[in-house]
Amino acid sequence: MGWTELMVVGIVALIVVGPEDLPQMFRKVGEFTGKARGMAREFSKAMNDAADQAGVREIDKTIRAASNPTKFGTDSLKKATGLGPETSKLSAEREAARQKIHDAAAQRAQERRDREAAAAEMAEDEADALEADARLDATPEPAPPPAPPAAEPEPRPVPAGAGASDSETDKT
Repeated sequence: MGWTELMVVGIVALIVVGPEDLPQMFRKVGEFTGKARGMAREFSKAMNDAADQAGVREIDKTIRAASNPTKFGTDSLKKATGLGPETSKLSAEREAARQKIHDAAAQRAQERRDREAAAAEMAEDEADALEADARLDATPEPAPPPAPPAAEPEPRPVPAGAGASDSETDKT
């Protein structure tokens, strides 16, 4: 009941019962309500006690757990897989093994990167050496000094007898 409904009931009670008898009536209604609540509490407690004795409480817990799918699913999985302290030890061992494998793989990867870096550096050095050799081969060698000019050949001596006949022929 809301406040407006209570206000309507109060106004009707004021009109029907009258202002002199209204406080006594409210007192009697309060007592009756208190007794009804007490009886309801007592009945509820008796039912809960009977349910505890009959094992209904366990069924109620199971039903409530089943109505919560996340809790029910997690609990059922743990129970079915047998997860517990022993499996957590096993999990720790597995984690240690996983970490060991991870560290070994990381170390091998680093060694491989180092080898590749060294090989790349050596290849770069070889490329630099080849480039330097190519530059040396490409530089022109200095030209040899020019040869001295050739002198005119000296005249051959003419034999004495052979030259006279020719000169006589020329004179004529």
